[in-house]
Amino acid sequence: MQALLRFLSREAKVPLATAMSKVKSLQQANLDSPEKLAKMKAKDVSSIFTDEKMAKQTIAAAKRVSKKRAAGEDSAPSPKKQRENNLFSEDVVTPQQLEASLELHDSVATDVELMKAVVITNRAPLVLAFAVTLLKYTMPEQPLSSRLSLAQGYVSTTSRSRAVSLGIQQISKEEEAQEAVLGEGQPLVTVMGKELRVLRRWGYEWRCTEVDVGSSINETIHADTETDEKPALWALDLEALRKSNRTGPVVAGSAANSNLPIYTPQAARTYLQKSFDVPPADDGDKSAKKLSATARAAEKERNLGKLLRALDLLYGFWAETLSPAELDKRTWRWYVDVRPSVENGVAGWGGKNEVRLADILALRRQA
Repeated sequence: MQALLRFLSREAKVPLATAMSKVKSLQQANLDSPEKLAKMKAKDVSSIFTDEKMAKQTIAAAKRVSKKRAAGEDSAPSPKKQRENNLFSEDVVTPQQLEASLELHDSVATDVELMKAVVITNRAPLVLAFAVTLLKYTMPEQPLSSRLSLAQGYVSTTSRSRAVSLGIQQISKEEEAQEAVLGEGQPLVTVMGKELRVLRRWGYEWRCTEVDVGSSINETIHADTETDEKPALWALDLEALRKSNRTGPVVAGSAANSNLPIYTPQAARTYLQKSFDVPPADDGDKSAKKLSATARAAEKERNLGKLLRALDLLYGFWAETLSPAELDKRTWRWYVDVRPSVENGVAGWGGKNEVRLADILALRRQA
C-alpha cells in the first residue's frame, strides 16, 4: 500500500487526499503497481479515476516508472525530488506532503529472501536504521519526520561522544556545560537509553482522517485518537545551538524557537539511502563497475528496504510481548550483536563490513 500511495502522490502527481481515496479501488482491481497500470488505457480506469485528465496522467506516469525500473533506474532522484529533501522546499507545502516526501524504500522481500541478503555498511547508518524502526514501535504517535529527526539526534550525539573519547574530536568541559544549560528549557525523550532534548512542534497536523484506505493505512497518515494531544517532536541540535552563540536556555513555547537548529529528517533519510551496498561479486566486482550511478543508487535503496523490513519483522515480533521501555532497553544489545566487525579504536572509525540480515532475523529467537 505504501508503495502504491507513494507512486500516486509522487510520480503521478495525484493530490495526496485523492490518492488515498483511490488506493483501495486500485488494489481491488488488481492494479496495485505501476507495471500493471502501464498496460491500461485511460478508459480502462475511468471507474476509478472519473477525471479523464488524472487518469491519463496516472497511466503516463506508470509507463514512465515502468521503463525506468526495466532499465534499473527506478529509484533515480530527479532534480525536483532533490529539492523535496529541503525541509522548507516550495514543493512541500503541507505536513502530509512533507511526510510523503520522506518515505523510505518499501520492500516485500520474504523471510527466505531476507535470510540470504547481505549488505555492506559502517556502524552509524546501521544504528540509525535500528533507531528509526524502534521509534515506530515506542513512539507510534510521532510522524516519520519526527522519528527520523530523533533517530539522527541519537546517532549524532553518540557518535560525537565516541569521537571525543577516541580523540578524533575535541570539546572542552566549558562547551559541554554550555550545551547542557542551553537545553534546560526543553523536554527530554529517551531513545535507546539516551536522553535527548526536543522541541515540540505545536500545530503540526500531519494526520489525515477524512479518507479510509483500509486497515493497513500508510503510517505517515494514520490517526490515533488516544495520542492526538501529543505533539510531534524535533530533536534539538545542542552543538549547533552552542555554536550559534546563544547565551541563555531555550524557553519552552518561545516564538523564537522556530529558528532553533534541529536534526533534520532529510539528512537522516539521505544518509540511510546511500549507506547500504552489496558485497563485491566474485569476479572482482566487475559487474558492479558497469552500473550507472543511478542504478547503483537504486540498488542501495533496495538494500535499505530489505534491511528495514528485517528490522520491522524483528520489532513486530517482540512488540507482542515486550513493553516500549523494554524494546528501547534491548535495542542496543541487538545492534551490538549484528553490527559490522571493524578494527578497534581510531583505525576502525568509519570502517565498513558485512551485515547479514539472517542475523537480525535470528534475534527473534533470543530469550
